[in-house]
Formats: sequence, structure tokens, C-alpha cells
Amino acid sequence: MFTLTQREAGILMPIASLPSRHGVGEFGPEAYKFIDLISKTQLKYWQILPLNPLGFGNSPYQPYSSFAGDEIYIYLEDMPHYDISSTKIDYDGARNWKEKYLREAYNKFEKDEDYEAFKKKAFWLDDYAHFMTMKKQNSSSWQEWKNEKEDLEEVEYQCFIQYLFYKQWMDIKAYANKKGIQIIGDMPMYVGLDSADVYYNREDFLLDEDGYPTSVAGVPPDYFSKDGQLWGNPLYDWEKQKKDGYQFWMKRLSWNKDLYDIIRIDHFRAFDTYWSIPAKEKTARHGEWLLGPSYDFFDQLFKVYPDIKLIAEDLGDLREEVLTLKDHYHLLGMRIGQYSLGKQEEKEDFKLPEYCIVYTGTHDNDSVKGWYDSQSKKEKRRVRRILHRYKGKAPEKILRFTLDSDCILSIIPVQDFIFLGGESRLNTPGTVGSPNWEWKLRDFYKFESKLGFIRQLLNEYDR
Repeated sequence: MFTLTQREAGILMPIASLPSRHGVGEFGPEAYKFIDLISKTQLKYWQILPLNPLGFGNSPYQPYSSFAGDEIYIYLEDMPHYDISSTKIDYDGARNWKEKYLREAYNKFEKDEDYEAFKKKAFWLDDYAHFMTMKKQNSSSWQEWKNEKEDLEEVEYQCFIQYLFYKQWMDIKAYANKKGIQIIGDMPMYVGLDSADVYYNREDFLLDEDGYPTSVAGVPPDYFSKDGQLWGNPLYDWEKQKKDGYQFWMKRLSWNKDLYDIIRIDHFRAFDTYWSIPAKEKTARHGEWLLGPSYDFFDQLFKVYPDIKLIAEDLGDLREEVLTLKDHYHLLGMRIGQYSLGKQEEKEDFKLPEYCIVYTGTHDNDSVKGWYDSQSKKEKRRVRRILHRYKGKAPEKILRFTLDSDCILSIIPVQDFIFLGGESRLNTPGTVGSPNWEWKLRDFYKFESKLGFIRQLLNEYDR
């Protein structure tokens, strides 16, 4: 079973947020340059966000497939520049711009053994290619499709772009591994309703006869949200899935296991208990906690894939059984540096747990500078008092506090290594639309200037 044995550090940087002249980060020279840069710092892990086809709101957590990759990340060497210097991702513009050149590449492409081998390996590909072809024909969610005739040429094009995606991504992963860097992928707990996953596996979800959810996923109200978070994803029919050995999940994990060295499972708590919201509700207030598959699921998983490497996102207000489940399988949990500055942390003997990952923040948090800048004067004084023994201004103190913790692995978003403010926040939970998921680096200038500083920090805190 996967176990970390020494203190190390990594960086959180979505592919989409890499510098690019094509409107969005991609599998091009900048991805390789990023690997070269972090390899100079002693950072051993690069964590990314899901790479699946972006669905509603360009959220990587509402994809059209949990197997396929989004062609927006494909790099074409001879494609003209689209957007040279923006710090904001233009998803629609980049997608429309790239499609023209991807179709030109497809028209010139000659099938070979490598392509045919990929089609054979990608067991999900045929379903996905047909789904996306029909989606283009109907321009609506699958429940409303009128025309389900097949355009075989378009199906083949969809297969081609998945081949390009896979080939380019696996080359990047191999390059990172050669440089001593492991890739941490991110796998959403739930899948999007308007997806090939649900369309071809309706029996695995709680749907009515028209294909709409009877209840949906989310989380109840808490300190941060009076209405909770209504995600809207369909819920799994765990009773059905248990009968077939959780085949849908086993297939998901088998493919992700190939794409990434380590898989972070988002919203891990749902394996123990999940919040079920009636589909007619407009907020997440009125739901109920239901039991998930728990130990039965993970016993099956580790029986099928004993060498799989998992991280459990166990943040939030959890019941004790969630942590017991995580610890039973010795899974890495998570802590957030920003949220580890409460009253108990004022005690001199306070320590974070050793066997977990500590982040200054994740994609759902503000940057440490943005967070600190938004606090009251009283709260700022309290934070500085807790962190008085660390050097630098408050954001640097929080960075040092995070790296100095007892947690065996520390992962820092790129924004926090270069002290960007709230303008660099990736996502605000419970909200939809701009500016969520739109931030990207203009260039690597600031990051390159901090390489020596990062090396110094990792040496100082034995990472």
C-alpha cells in the first residue's frame, strides 16, 4: 500500500493556468519549461486539476466525461498565436481558435499502429466519441436530443483528438518523472449529468425515467455558506454498483491510474456519508445524510488495484467515521494552512498531524496574500502574533508556517510562492461563472525570480 516516508514538497499549478500564447495553458513548451523550473528547486510533486472535457461554467468538476481529456490543452506547433499576454483564460475563444487547426491536423493525419493501439486501449473512447458527435448535432443536454444519427467522420475526429491529448499528456508525464517529479491528478467524486458517463451508464445513477436526477449532490449550510453548496451532480446508485463490484468506479480509477502517479479523490467524505438533496430544491439547505459504500468499496478497490496511490480530500466538518475510514487504509489526508490559524493554534504545543498533506490553500481558497489582505485589523494582528517566530511579511510567514509543519508533504499553489493577491484566486465555492477558473500566469518571470527563495525554504524546513 502507498506510503510516504520522508518530508517533501510540491506545487499546485493547473495546466490551464500555465503561460500561453493560445488563450489557455496547454501541453506545449511552457509545460516542459515549468517542469524544468521546479526540478531546480527540490519540489518533487506537481499537482494539477482535472483534465477532462470542461462542461458547465468551464468547471473541471462538471466534465462531459471522467475518462476523456479536453482538446483545449492540445498543443499544435504551427498554430498562430491567439492571445499573447493575458492573465485571464479565454476558454471559448481558445477552443474556437484551436478547433480550426485541430481539424486541419486531422485531415492530414494518417492512421498508424500507435493510433490503433490507443483506440484499443481506451475502452471508453467509442462511447465518448459518439456522445460528443451527437452533442454537437443537438446543441443541448442529452435528455433533450432529437437527432441521434451518427456522423462517422465526426466520430473518428473525436477519436483523433483524444489520441493527440493522450500522447501529448503522457509525454509530459514521462518528462516530469524523468526529472524526479511525480504528477498528482485530481479526480472529482461526482460526474457531470450532461456527460457520456451518465448517458451510457444510467443504471449506475439515481435518475428518473426521463434521465433527470431524483436527487443531487452538494453540501449542507456551514460557516461559509448559509445555503450550502448545490452542485447538481447526479448521485450514484450505490446498491446497484455494489452488486457489480463497483465496475464504473474501477474503470474510472484504472484510467486515472495510468494518467497520474498519484490520484487525489475530491470530497472523500461521500464514501462514508453524502448529502442528498431533492432535485427540485433551489439550495442545499434541505437534504439528508445517507450512508456511502465505505469499507466495502475500498476493500474491492485495493483487491483490484493493490498498488494504487490515493490522497483523500478530507476537509470540512466531518464525522469521526470519515477519518477512521481514511486511516484504516492509511490514506493521506489534507490540511489547509490558512485555516490552521485558529485559537488552538495559539498554543505553543500545537501540531498538525504528520501523515497528511498541508496546503497554504487549494483551488477553492484565496491566495494567502488575498486571504490576509481581506482580514480585519484585529484578525491580522492575531495572525501575526501566532506566526511571530517566522520571517517576512504575513503571507511569507503563512508560507513558512505551512512548510515548517509536521505534515510529511507540503503542497503550495504557485500563487503563494510568488505572493499574488486575490486577483489570482481560481474558484469561489458556491458561485458560478467569471472569474472562476479564469486565472493564468502571464509569464514565468516572477516564478523564476523566486527559485532560489524556494530552494532556501525547502532546505530550511527539511523538505
